[in-house]
Amino acid sequence: MKNKICDYTNCNRHPDIRELTLANGISYPSDEELIMLILGRGTKGNPIGPLSDKVVSTINSSNETNLIDRLKEIPGMGLSKSLSIAAALELGRRRRGYLHSVIRHPKDILQYVRQYSLEPAEHFITITTNGAHEILSTKVVSVGTVNKALIHPREVFADAVAEHASGIICCHNPSDADIESTRQLQKASQILGISFLDHLIVTRDSYFSFLEHDMLKDAANTG
Repeated sequence: MKNKICDYTNCNRHPDIRELTLANGISYPSDEELIMLILGRGTKGNPIGPLSDKVVSTINSSNETNLIDRLKEIPGMGLSKSLSIAAALELGRRRRGYLHSVIRHPKDILQYVRQYSLEPAEHFITITTNGAHEILSTKVVSVGTVNKALIHPREVFADAVAEHASGIICCHNPSDADIESTRQLQKASQILGISFLDHLIVTRDSYFSFLEHDMLKDAANTG
């Protein structure tokens, strides 16, 4: 959270995030604070602050197909609150319109994956594109321990194959650049006929692109 608006144990009695948002605009709250605004309050055993933290972490490690079920597993949530969160995300997704956004440069993808850089566990994400380099989907492929994401080419390319994607971009939050794993994914992409466009390591303030550093072998033949 970017600032501690209120003590977690007292947020139900002093929800000043609402007043601060009204004074500063809807872009002011952090992700956790936006969840606070959606949920309104926590429960007796689950104050709104910690509950919102858990919801954000669950959102960052889920896909749309399993999000509601995973939210329901959080103590203090339930079907109604889980549906509210999922509905808010879907509305934002539709309004944001990242689908079919054109990716011309590695930095163009950052706005869609930057939030994962705040997560302590490594998240491995794939972005699939069509022949015009328009985004088809973004997927969380795996969530691992710190500096270790467990991935396999079949998991990485499963959605790309199902979507008949022309290209794929792989991203994960901070860890060492695994050149050998990247080469294995490139080999798989060549077999499948899906262009391996880039592999990005995303941090809170910067990023590392294999493509920009000429670390994608035969990239010109796959892109």
